[in-house]
Amino acid sequence: MAGWIIALLSGALMSVQGVFNTQVTKTAGIWVSNAWVQLSAFLLCAAVWFCTGRPAISALWKVEPKYMLLGGIIGAGITWTVIKSMEQLGPAKAALLIVIAQLIVAYVIELLGIFGVEKQPFNWIKAGGMLLALVGVAIFQWK
Repeated sequence: MAGWIIALLSGALMSVQGVFNTQVTKTAGIWVSNAWVQLSAFLLCAAVWFCTGRPAISALWKVEPKYMLLGGIIGAGITWTVIKSMEQLGPAKAALLIVIAQLIVAYVIELLGIFGVEKQPFNWIKAGGMLLALVGVAIFQWK
């Protein structure tokens, strides 16, 4: 149950953050906004790390494969794409498309067993759920 609550909170926070970042971008520009997001996240993480215990930072260099360390770079891309999509589509439509893309890519990662994720068998019910979500996107677009 905790996983469900955390996932719902994550989705809510992503939507609110996207709106905030889009508003900051109107004044400061996309790259200043993106840099602020990453810097403020770093400062919060450093403060929490300092207060809750300090596992060695050098442990990062033990991570294998090394491309797994690209999460921050991907995060900057996520921030940019969320800002641009919300700016052009509005928060609701952008969030809907973002979630659908996350669902499809995550399922493909599971099906193929890539990035160290345990491979899962194809499931027609999950595929049907994704199809239903895509139908939901079409309905949401309907005027």
